Amino acid sequence: MIMLIRHAEKPLRPSNGPQGVNPDGQEDPHSLTVTGWMRAGALVELFCPSRGDSPAELGRPDTIYASAFNASVHGGGHSKRSMQTVSPLAARLGLEVVKLYAVGDEAHLAKAIRNRPGATLVAWHHEVLLSICHHLGEVHPSPPDHWPADRFDLIWTFTPDGHGWRFAQIPQLLLPGDLPHPIAARPTLAET
Repeated sequence: MIMLIRHAEKPLRPSNGPQGVNPDGQEDPHSLTVTGWMRAGALVELFCPSRGDSPAELGRPDTIYASAFNASVHGGGHSKRSMQTVSPLAARLGLEVVKLYAVGDEAHLAKAIRNRPGATLVAWHHEVLLSICHHLGEVHPSPPDHWPADRFDLIWTFTPDGHGWRFAQIPQLLLPGDLPHPIAARPTLAET
């Protein structure tokens, strides 16, 4: 099973809203917001609960990937958010987060994860999550053609199904404001 999540909440642009803070509480525009850190903590209980089992439609991660630094993306800026999102969960599970692939390496990432045994969790950037899906192979039903900029509260799951993958969207429902519905496909010109 493969599970894709977007990194947790980030500072808004322009910076008129919550700011990013590093683990020491210092302002850092490349880190998660306080809400993002809350989501990162809540993901621990979702995927690896202290009591009971995680939801049936999710797997307890055996491997966790986060995007690595890529100097050619965003003018060389370093986003730490994917790693910060999954670090608490990795610590609970006693796993090292795999950071071999950066934004732009989605084809290589998909090749690495599509035949891994067990459950794999990937925290990535929403603008290119769909690229990972395209490189997995045949997926049914088709994922939405976008991930909205304001959604941090979903898990996309891919379960082996014959020679392809069965796709589902699982609402996290971890924090106030999390939505109970999946991302809908954007209407085509013919539908508008």
